[in-house]
Amino acid sequence: MEIGIDSFVATCPGQDDAQAVADLLDRIVAADEAGLDLFALGEHHRGDFLDSAAHMYLAAAAARTKRIKLGSAVTVLSAADPVRVFQNFATLDLISNGRAEIVAGRGSFVESFPLFGYDLADYRELFKEKLELLLKIRDEETITWRGRFRAPLVEQSIYPRPAQEKLPIWLGVGGTPASFVRAGQLGLPLMVAVIGGQTYRFAPLVDAYREAWLQAGHPESEMRVGLHSLGYVAATSEAAHEGFYPGYKQMFDKIGKERGGAPVTPDGYRGQVGPTGALVVGEPSEVAEKILRHSKALGGIDRFTFQMDMVMNSPTGGGHAGQLEAIRLIGEEVMPVVLAEV
Repeated sequence: MEIGIDSFVATCPGQDDAQAVADLLDRIVAADEAGLDLFALGEHHRGDFLDSAAHMYLAAAAARTKRIKLGSAVTVLSAADPVRVFQNFATLDLISNGRAEIVAGRGSFVESFPLFGYDLADYRELFKEKLELLLKIRDEETITWRGRFRAPLVEQSIYPRPAQEKLPIWLGVGGTPASFVRAGQLGLPLMVAVIGGQTYRFAPLVDAYREAWLQAGHPESEMRVGLHSLGYVAATSEAAHEGFYPGYKQMFDKIGKERGGAPVTPDGYRGQVGPTGALVVGEPSEVAEKILRHSKALGGIDRFTFQMDMVMNSPTGGGHAGQLEAIRLIGEEVMPVVLAEV
């Protein structure tokens, strides 16, 4: 199993944005040195996050790292040009000597649609068409293609080509059953974002992915399932929760207010960090145990990524230093336990 970090490059009150970016790059270097398998960045276009051009940060990190994979936690493909997405990540692949990846998805925020001139009513059709084009560009150097939302391409060659023979493209999914089936039919690795609820409830959807994969005739050996979860690791369970909860509550209270949801409560939080809850927070041994439990519940996973941005806005979270310590603990104490069991 691969273990890594996802970040949205969250902004922090009182911190200069340039310093936040410098800290991010230091964390990616630390993850590389700690032996983590990947570091991925999301994509948002709002004031809470600094990840609107994630490939730029990843390219900077590529020059400072040696082995860690560098990718998107999600590329909001619906509002992007697949040609530019491919060119950006193919270039990153060349800079990193074959360490780039893409997780293509629709994202959980929709601010990119009006920003780039798309109609939210075309939400599903946009993604379907653009994913088709991105995969065609990946698989063929010169293409002819026509769609509804972009100018046609006639015998058009797309450069540069990546260092890898086939640039890895995962499909990022939430809870929509059709998305799981689509990933299986297309033969794409699956990245499941579980940010709340009970992780085991996603098992039927992952089963549907595996069934669609096999029915489509793709090699079973190439099937891969990843899990993205909110989490944090500290030396003690108490320190982990003290560091994580305030920032988690602040972020999800704000999102809940925007979307008409209820505020986070201590009882609700306790349910989320319990044995079957989605949040993976605690000291190293209990975190390793929960990752293994989630893997078993989903029939075995091939990748697990932590989303720890919440601690940046927590007065007891240790901020950047806390994340660096969490990265060290993941590399030194969580990964050995997980890999020994796997």
